[in-house]
Amino acid sequence: DIRISMHPDQFVIINAKDKAIVKRSIKELDYHCSVLDTMGLNSTAKVQIHIGGVYGDKEKSIERFIENYDELSHKIRKRLAIENDDKSYSLKDCLAISKKAELPIVFDTFHHQCLNNGENIRHAILRAENTWKKRDGKMMVDYSNQKIGSKKGTHNEHIDMRLFKKFIIGTKGIDFDIMLEIKDKEKSALKAIKLIK
Repeated sequence: DIRISMHPDQFVIINAKDKAIVKRSIKELDYHCSVLDTMGLNSTAKVQIHIGGVYGDKEKSIERFIENYDELSHKIRKRLAIENDDKSYSLKDCLAISKKAELPIVFDTFHHQCLNNGENIRHAILRAENTWKKRDGKMMVDYSNQKIGSKKGTHNEHIDMRLFKKFIIGTKGIDFDIMLEIKDKEKSALKAIKLIK
């Protein structure tokens, strides 16, 4: 099965200090939600975003995210999901936000490898899975791997089948939808499907 979701660009920052950036971000989120609404998709079609910047004070930035989230329309809130990132907001941070705002977490395996609090992948996915309610649908996981020889956090162009197989074995018994964040798109997706079947 194919599941449709959206991932707006990095300029969507709802915890920005600048209110004009927040306003533009909300407008962009509204647009993405309108597209999904027009397609007749229910609330399991998610719009995933990163938490945003730290601005020298992570606690205040998290508070600002939650305050701005609370002001969003129901149309946006019902579709929004947050994602752990590779530099600022780990799964642990996202779990704290999720607890207050009741937001599902799209777990990014690669970002977790770059920034974590010592949780192994299986344990981390199970923790993220607990944030998904029935209305959100099945948990979503982003999968990719490091490009060898590039700076930390650079996505690989092709799926590393050895690592992917290890990931699939390590998450056996956990039910989730997977999104491949790989530059060669369908080429790697077809290889991954073949391995899973």
